[in-house]
Amino acid sequence: MTEKLALVTGASRGLGYALAVALAPEYHVVAVARTTGALEELDDAIKAKGGSATLAPMDITEKAAMATLCRGIFDRWGKLDLWMHTAVHTSPLTPAGFIDEKDMGKAIATNVTAVATLIPFVSPLLGQNGTAMFFDDALQGRKYFSTHGGTKAAQIAMAQSWQAETQKTGPKVRIETPPAMPTAARARFFPGEDRAVLTDTQSAAEAIVAGLDQT
Repeated sequence: MTEKLALVTGASRGLGYALAVALAPEYHVVAVARTTGALEELDDAIKAKGGSATLAPMDITEKAAMATLCRGIFDRWGKLDLWMHTAVHTSPLTPAGFIDEKDMGKAIATNVTAVATLIPFVSPLLGQNGTAMFFDDALQGRKYFSTHGGTKAAQIAMAQSWQAETQKTGPKVRIETPPAMPTAARARFFPGEDRAVLTDTQSAAEAIVAGLDQT
């Protein structure tokens, strides 16, 4: 097993999947997502690069499951070197005056509450030298993005506070804004967009991983 350990939450598709692949074989990847089949496909891709993964088919909105996950990481490895959080609930676009209460609840649970749960669980595993990374899609404030943009903005605000609080003590907290990518989530937001001009997820992921050692 490789020396470094990375936790990727939301690893079954899109940028999370691509990041998990890009981290191999330098990191052993703990891959978290709800879809077992997609995680198995990810495992095959990581093995093809000579890497290894531990698959964790879990829902990040279930606090007990996240507690079990993080305790398991501690018991087996004692620490984490890296946490990349890409899990997201992509809400249907709607005018602010027609926000759906049920969908807002799902967005809050995934994009806000789960992160508020995970940060205290993961922070001790990262210690002083680990790195946590969050991804801002910069969609807040656009027309019809009240639910998604509002909850993602809340998530990034938490990450920014954590970043400010740990500048001297660690862990290092980084917030990246990746280029527009042809993900399934983006297709739902921008169905008529020319996807050929977008940056493919693997290229974006490789650039992010290559910059991990930069301060």
